[in-house]
Amino acid sequence: MTRAVLGVIGGSGIYDLPGLEGLEDVAVASPWGEPSDVLRRGRIGTTEIVFLPRHGRGHHYSPSDINYRANIDVLKRAGVTDLVSLSAVGSFKGELPPGHFVLADQFVDRTYLRPSSFFGRGCVAHVAFSHPVAPLLQKRIARAAEAEGIAHQVGGTAVCMEGPAFSTLAESLFHKGQGWDLIGMTSMPEAKLAREAEISYAFVGMVTDFDAWHEEVGPVDVSQVIHHLHSNADKGRRLVARLARDFPADHEPCPIHSDRALEHAVITAPEHRDPDLVAKLDAVAGRVLGR
Repeated sequence: MTRAVLGVIGGSGIYDLPGLEGLEDVAVASPWGEPSDVLRRGRIGTTEIVFLPRHGRGHHYSPSDINYRANIDVLKRAGVTDLVSLSAVGSFKGELPPGHFVLADQFVDRTYLRPSSFFGRGCVAHVAFSHPVAPLLQKRIARAAEAEGIAHQVGGTAVCMEGPAFSTLAESLFHKGQGWDLIGMTSMPEAKLAREAEISYAFVGMVTDFDAWHEEVGPVDVSQVIHHLHSNADKGRRLVARLARDFPADHEPCPIHSDRALEHAVITAPEHRDPDLVAKLDAVAGRVLGR
């Protein structure tokens, strides 16, 4: 069995994770560039936690400027086996108001400026991604939300837009018309990269607004988002603390094999692999490339 290490990526409003015991800040170098911040490592009970603020402390990275590859790479190097992504999102449904948490398990990627894979020319891999979220981890998060009395929905679809501007009314109405639940700016390519790194991943969308579709509320702006960020951040920290208290000591094998996603994914023959790219993949894919 592999020892479980719980990773947490904090979105807008969550730049720290109070309550960690044995706290230390760890700077981890990555061949993919600079991550958003140093890793904050500690424990809640017996569970080891590695925390990374997605936008950096002080929120100095926009969604398009985040180095998602470096972030996932340093979490992998830190031994993270299970990763919880907390993100501020807009809602397309009246029954999912601000303050509601949605454990989305499907994504629609509408980004276009971000590198979305560790692999490429010189070492090609195709991972299965039909089910982006690790179901056992999602169930544990749902139980933690229930225990903390946090209003939540299990399952749903989140569309990820490029940003940093919010949606036009036409975009918002289109996305709502598709039956999707949420819109955000950071789930992609984060979830794809976690799958390539064989990290079990789950998403928590913390609703702050109704995007632009709601006639009575009006279009979203930063002041509206900030109004709900603080209470959401407090609930997000409570959720993580509860999840950590009940987390297993050993990593639970994922039934959809998210933690073995590279098993048959690399298709470039060993003799044709680019050694420079292979070297950069040492943490992410060393398990399969070292054979």
